[in-house]
Amino acid sequence: MLTPKKWIKSTNAIGIISSPGRYGGTFAHKDIAFEFASWISVEFKLYMIKEFQRLKEAESHQNNLQWSVQRTISKINYHIHTDAIKENLVPDFVSKEQAQVIYATEADLLNVALFGMTAQDWKKQNPNLEGNIRDQATLEQLVVLSNMESINALLIQQNISSEERILQLNQVAISQMKSLLAAKGARFLGKL
Repeated sequence: MLTPKKWIKSTNAIGIISSPGRYGGTFAHKDIAFEFASWISVEFKLYMIKEFQRLKEAESHQNNLQWSVQRTISKINYHIHTDAIKENLVPDFVSKEQAQVIYATEADLLNVALFGMTAQDWKKQNPNLEGNIRDQATLEQLVVLSNMESINALLIQQNISSEERILQLNQVAISQMKSLLAAKGARFLGKL
């Protein structure tokens, strides 16, 4: 008969301990214990699979909720941005269509500064994806976009040229994305 103690000794096993006596027993790393329990009980294995799926769905829902909240904040900040455009860049005498071109140009200024392309270029490269470039953005990109809208509104109010604004906004995008991605990496490493 192969006892846990003999098995540990013969295989030089790590992650499992067996000790005799009144308070002794066999103890294993949780991964080993789960695998052993899954091997012994089909019901336990099914429970583990179902629980893992439930947790992944809950995690996905939480991530989608965070993305949705940030997308809403970005849309709200867009009003600050469009008000600055209306007050400083759209002359009173232009038609509605001409004004829309100015708004679209400013939106694409932000897109180029953050994503490196205009909305139209993105759509050409991604014809099968739903929505627009901002609808497909990551949570970090939406945070940066929201910040950039406020910064661009301020730069517009200061009469900074579009050429200078795109350079400044691109530097903001690079800096903030590096910071957010580094923080995300640190959070991921903390979970290991």
